[in-house]
Amino acid sequence: MEAIMTPESPGAPAATGTDQCAGPPQPDAISGFLSALPRFTQLNAAFTKGRLPERAAEASGLHLDKPAMGVLFSLRTADRALRIGEIAERMAVVGPHVTRHVQVLEKRGLVHRVTDPEDRRASLIELTPRGREGIERYGASLFSWFTDVLADWPAQDRSELTRLLTRLANDVTDRIARLDEEPEG
Repeated sequence: MEAIMTPESPGAPAATGTDQCAGPPQPDAISGFLSALPRFTQLNAAFTKGRLPERAAEASGLHLDKPAMGVLFSLRTADRALRIGEIAERMAVVGPHVTRHVQVLEKRGLVHRVTDPEDRRASLIELTPRGREGIERYGASLFSWFTDVLADWPAQDRSELTRLLTRLANDVTDRIARLDEEPEG
């Protein structure tokens, strides 16, 4: 039987019983999720309409499109050089898509190729100091925007939001990873 997590006890399995066993979701859980779903759509629409990533890219001085910024962001969050395939996996795109953007970023002096120490035939993509400075400005612009949005929230609410978003991201990522490991049938 799969353990079920509850908001009351984050990180701890809920008590197992007939009403909380693995299986079809309970009606009140479905209605709770369905009532929140429009809010995710609302956030996505607000980010898209507000052009937040584009504005942050402009503020960074890089003037790059979203996929190119995604390559830089993937390298920054990894905090190490990555192979093209690793960048593609992090961005959930195919390798050739990343290769094209890496070539543009190389020409602009934002990334460079280094030899993979584990396989001298392969290369890794690494941020240059200029690329690192640019993606740091991009992140600072986004952080500043979100800080302004949450400025009037009590500290406890901001902490709770961070905790719950982190938990949601981890749980979704873990669940998807388990799906990817299951044989297709």
